Amino acid sequence: MLPADSAHPLDEHGQDAAARVIQKTFRGYRARREMDGFSINPSTRWAAAVRDAQFRETNRPRPRPVSQAATVARETLPPAAGARQNWRKVGMVAFRAGHDASDSESDSDSESTNGTTPEDKAAKRQKRQADNAKRRTEALTMGLQYFLELIDVKHRYGANLKVYHEEWKKSEAQENFFYWLDYGAGHELNMEACPREQLERERVRYLSREERQYYLVKIDTEGRLCWAKNGARIDTTELFKDSIHGIVPADDTTPAFTPSAKHLTDNSDSDSDSSLESRREAERAAKYATPEFDNASGVKKIHHLSTSTIINKLLRKTISKNCWIFVADTNFRLYVGLKDSGAFQHSSFLQGGRISAAGLIKIKNGRLQSLSPLSGHYRPPSSNFRAFLHSLKAEGVDTSHLTISKSYAVLLGLETYIKTTKMSKSFVDKLLQKKPKESDARLAQKAMKKLDIKGGE
Repeated sequence: MLPADSAHPLDEHGQDAAARVIQKTFRGYRARREMDGFSINPSTRWAAAVRDAQFRETNRPRPRPVSQAATVARETLPPAAGARQNWRKVGMVAFRAGHDASDSESDSDSESTNGTTPEDKAAKRQKRQADNAKRRTEALTMGLQYFLELIDVKHRYGANLKVYHEEWKKSEAQENFFYWLDYGAGHELNMEACPREQLERERVRYLSREERQYYLVKIDTEGRLCWAKNGARIDTTELFKDSIHGIVPADDTTPAFTPSAKHLTDNSDSDSDSSLESRREAERAAKYATPEFDNASGVKKIHHLSTSTIINKLLRKTISKNCWIFVADTNFRLYVGLKDSGAFQHSSFLQGGRISAAGLIKIKNGRLQSLSPLSGHYRPPSSNFRAFLHSLKAEGVDTSHLTISKSYAVLLGLETYIKTTKMSKSFVDKLLQKKPKESDARLAQKAMKKLDIKGGE
């Protein structure tokens, strides 16, 4: 039962104070949900939509002006106008690649105001800003070859685009690469290393802010990993599939995501499902092929052994079926999904933006089983992986059954080897540069002494 005095209405001052408490509580609750990725306010949606529209318009393939009128108009423009336009495009691409998914949310004041002094709130805010700055400094962007995938309005797979980009660089074309590829001289080009139908078919899905929430992970009171959308514990098994609403049971009727474009290969009646699947398995295996190393024998293999060869050997594990991947953004929010090579990759979660960690993951009934720092798009160093593990433990994740993949030890060894090689090379270069300088100095001193003696005589 309510207290006896609760039935009496509050005076005007009491009502005003109660309203302020409710407003503060609601604002804090809303800010915390936004920072955790559970909700998106209308202003954020509009800002994201405007940025996407500007990015697409800026990167839309355009031909060079060929008519006389267009040439005259171009010549009448100030010389700096074209340069400004190009720099604007470069700046927008750089912003897109370096953008954090949580940029618009991370500065919100999410702490509850109850029982907290202004000094404590200021200290917490300062610490949070320092942590965010450190994470953003250590955040990773995609490899250079995948920037083509980011810029492409169709988001065709970056490794496939690179094959055609190399051919475009060899040609004498004056058009922009994407205009040359889709409308110009390269429109009918069909490369053996990547057939045209494969180029058009393999398009990476970039999730919107709303779609991203379907793959967001939260931690329950027992340290288990659960889907934020429904609280169900995660299982990375073949009993689940991907869909337009994220990961669902295999027998769920939710349809899978299908690109709007219809690809030429899918309407072929001559290929059976088994032959089509085997062909695509071969295509996936070719992405990280190392033919020079595989075809060599004996001592010759050593000449073809490099860091890229070893990494490609490791990345071949990621093309198998039921390969589950994860990405942690710059606030260490965790996203998990089912990889589909050439369609759903690490770059899908944050639209090719910056991350803190990425790799492979295995989960059973919400309990973390295995982690591996393998990602072809980002190729994170071991330091980022260690920071990610530390953040998981700090958040209370149950790591009692966690095993770290051997690939982590291999990557750590490669990093140590590369670092040692660079230090040795730098040391040798300094020695080689130091000796001539000392000898030159001694010769110069001798010459000056001779000149002084001659002058005295």
